[in-house]
Amino acid sequence: MSEKEGLSVVRPELLQIAEAVARDKSIEQNIVIEAMEQAIQSVAKKKYGQDLEVKASIDEKTGEIKINRVLHVVDNIEDSSNQISLEEGKGYNKDAKLGDTIYDPLPPIDFGRVAAQTAKQVIVQRVKEADKERQFIEFQDKQGQIINGVVKRVEYGNVFLDLGKAEAYMRKDDTIARETFRPGDRVRAYITSVKKDLNGPQIYLSRTCNDFMAALFSQEVPEIYDGIIKIISVARDPGSRAKIAVLSNDKTIDPVGACVGMRGSRVQAIVNELQGEKIDIITWSEDAASFIVNTLSPAEVTKVVLDEENKKVEVIVPDDQLSLAIGRKGQNVRLASQVSKWEITILTEGAESERRQVELKKETQTFIDALVIDDVIAHLLVSEGFKSIEAVAYVPLEELQSIEGFDENLAKELKERAIAYLDEKEEELEKERVKLGIEDEMKEIEGLDQEMIVILGKNNIKTKNDLADLSSDELLEILEGKFDNNEEADKIIMKAREDWFKE
Repeated sequence: MSEKEGLSVVRPELLQIAEAVARDKSIEQNIVIEAMEQAIQSVAKKKYGQDLEVKASIDEKTGEIKINRVLHVVDNIEDSSNQISLEEGKGYNKDAKLGDTIYDPLPPIDFGRVAAQTAKQVIVQRVKEADKERQFIEFQDKQGQIINGVVKRVEYGNVFLDLGKAEAYMRKDDTIARETFRPGDRVRAYITSVKKDLNGPQIYLSRTCNDFMAALFSQEVPEIYDGIIKIISVARDPGSRAKIAVLSNDKTIDPVGACVGMRGSRVQAIVNELQGEKIDIITWSEDAASFIVNTLSPAEVTKVVLDEENKKVEVIVPDDQLSLAIGRKGQNVRLASQVSKWEITILTEGAESERRQVELKKETQTFIDALVIDDVIAHLLVSEGFKSIEAVAYVPLEELQSIEGFDENLAKELKERAIAYLDEKEEELEKERVKLGIEDEMKEIEGLDQEMIVILGKNNIKTKNDLADLSSDELLEILEGKFDNNEEADKIIMKAREDWFKE
């Protein structure tokens, strides 16, 4: 790389202009100087030829301007406007070699009216771009924070806010119901996202998102800001009601009391900001049952039945507490489900008792019909937790004998009848399988019993390939109620597809 001692002109006033523009736009001075260099290059190209590669430089200390034509030393010249041979290169620099870049000085430019206008346009455009980039970076760093703005205008419920250095946008859906805004109103909102745009950063705000409430608590409660109290989850019906679960990392600090504040001062400030939204503050607990009970407050709960695998819970409440537990239009139970992340079903004690009676009657009748026994013995089996004929057939004899009123002979007889019933049922299902034309290979698939195979056959699924073609959802629909979870259906489908992978 080499550069001849070139022609230059000193313009110290350029540095003063660059400094003033940088200060006015809150951008780096070197960015303004780069814009000026680009402007000079643009004017130089117009004067000396658009095909030329031109480089202009401004000394940041003296304001000296140098303009050079850029030449590349190459073996084969393809573009004579900016490429030269090695021999020509040595004319500029005796040590020149292939691949070098040579700067050939060009005469200074006398900026006439047109040239000055061109330079000004380039500088203004570059400064605008730099200003937009600065704004984007500045607000991107503020994403996930609360910001204050002044309403500029409202269009069809959508609010445009002046943030001082940029404009932000809040959709109607992101404003709290019954909220009205007028130009000049000061508004606090949460920055949900910042996107690049040709016209500058697009800043999106919300007052309805859960994070807005969490951020307000962080501002009002020093213990949350300091990390002593942690917000686990938030659920909102914006402007109406909300539930927030909190946990204290310091056992000496009550998280609910800290969030409420002296005489409710802290939470009241948030309620006022959110247009009177009622807030239930709940202590988070690792014990899912007690936590779910707390989320349904103020309703009383008498019993909780958890299905941890599917994150479902059945909550039993007194008959007079049902409407309170469910809430207006299902609001209380919906928010409780969202904040606890459990699917909650609420039953009254009366409804649960009635359902249990129906289940007991059904289970008892199954034993009466299958084992040919009276209702007293059947009822005893159900009361002791036996739910199926299989349970009676395969349970240890001692367990049956331990039932009050059962002796060894009765226990043996019940086991024999249960095994005989299952064998007979299996034989009937096998005959039906053959009659339906279901292939033997279906019996090899782990997870399918004879009853399931027959049900599939009745739905025209008679081979492994037929089964492999199904989706898990289709299998679940055909064998409704036969699986505890989706994973079991997925495993059966994958088992049926084993041959596909072998091929």
